[in-house]
Amino acid sequence: MGLIDTHTHLATFAQRGDLPAIRRRAAEAGLEAMITIGTDTDDWSLYRDLAAEQADGPAIHYTVGLHPCSVGEDWAERVAQVPGFWDGKAAGRAPRAPAPVALGEIGLDRFHLPKDPAEAARIFGWQQAAFARGLEMARGLGCPVVVHSRGAFRECVEMVDGSGVAWDRVVFHCFTEGPAEMAELTRRGGFGSFTGIVTYKTAAAIREAAQAQGLERLMIETDAPYLTPMPHRGKPNEPAYLRHTAECCASLFNVSLDALTRQTTANARRFFGI
Repeated sequence: MGLIDTHTHLATFAQRGDLPAIRRRAAEAGLEAMITIGTDTDDWSLYRDLAAEQADGPAIHYTVGLHPCSVGEDWAERVAQVPGFWDGKAAGRAPRAPAPVALGEIGLDRFHLPKDPAEAARIFGWQQAAFARGLEMARGLGCPVVVHSRGAFRECVEMVDGSGVAWDRVVFHCFTEGPAEMAELTRRGGFGSFTGIVTYKTAAAIREAAQAQGLERLMIETDAPYLTPMPHRGKPNEPAYLRHTAECCASLFNVSLDALTRQTTANARRFFGI
């Protein structure tokens, strides 16, 4: 059994022609699968096609969703295309092309809002509307949801609470809150997944949050090409580096790397249905 990178972005690697090497290094690092996360219309079809090809290396699964930083005035037109990836009506979908394993990433992001208060409020309002529509779709599809929350944890929790989406189908990816916020998720049945940030010396609260969630619920990710773990911090991230996050978490939970791999892979397979 190998590791599963539950959240990566393969578009940059694919567009540069680097994906075969990325997959080879991921296999050498002990990965058995990667979930590449949709952020906008320009990567959804790419990821569907990569999932259908299944070339040498770890298996590729994919999601479809409109990232909050991709939300603009025309968000509704783009979000309306999302269900087609489940029902086979997506433009250019190949016969028997696999469906997404989750809807996302969707959510709220205050960090990247413009400084002008009026403009920020307008864009944040679009984000909220797009997130609400995405949650409504996910509830109808009965699929898992990958939530992006940055500077808006409380609002994201409240919107999921009000959406009717089952909390055990919800993961807050790149969890960077503390144990108190993790308690809010776990008491509802939701999940947090952890990136290479957990390896940083300054991330004590995030490690406490991982421990508060418990190994039996832990999922790990790279969010590549971002958030590179130690000892490669400062370089572009890639799925092969998930092994460093896994080793850090194995130490955190005082278990072997094999035990950490078995548990996190089982958790990812159960959550995403893969």
